[in-house]
Amino acid sequence: MNARIRVVVVDDEPLARSALTLILGGDPELELVGEAADGEQAQAVVREQSPDVVLMDIRMPVRDGLDATRELLSRADPPRVLVLTTFDADDMVLRALRIGAHGFLLKDTPPADIVAAVKQVAAGRPMLSPSVIAQLISVATAAPSEDDQAREHARRALSTLTDRERDIAEAIGRGLANSEIAKELHLSVATVKSHISRLLAKLDAENRVQIAILVLNAGRD
Repeated sequence: MNARIRVVVVDDEPLARSALTLILGGDPELELVGEAADGEQAQAVVREQSPDVVLMDIRMPVRDGLDATRELLSRADPPRVLVLTTFDADDMVLRALRIGAHGFLLKDTPPADIVAAVKQVAAGRPMLSPSVIAQLISVATAAPSEDDQAREHARRALSTLTDRERDIAEAIGRGLANSEIAKELHLSVATVKSHISRLLAKLDAENRVQIAILVLNAGRD
């Protein structure tokens, strides 16, 4: 029998933690191993329990989810972090993804989709759907152009790609899965995976979420 996916829930609202506990506890492949009420408590719980996935609320007192995520991902053997938010267009979510979070969930996401997202992230596939990309683009385009440096960095990075690599990066930016990219570009899934491995190396990206953020930033006017 495969080991269950170990999960920690971080949220300052007791009701939200209880709801997530019920949702996660109902799946035999998941094991809730700890809870925390803020980002500071999360550090200790993660250190003690070594979870595979952390569901991290982004707006909390004492220490917010953004700062907590940054520290967790700096560990030698970091967990995967799924950011939780009440808002579908949250600037802090964009910032969390830029520092390496593996995706985000709205708190009103259906229970089955929350479970599926945890499993997807645990398997190494960031939770990045087309609707998420649309929301992030909404945040980015609504923000003032104070990120000119990030935009120029992204454009310089993408300029190093071949035409095919750029096509795949842009498809990732639209939230397409490997199979969907393969179909759209008339490639095999294995070829797509090979291109993505090169993209990660060329762009110095930890995961495909960061590739999507680069594409998003490069497209800003």
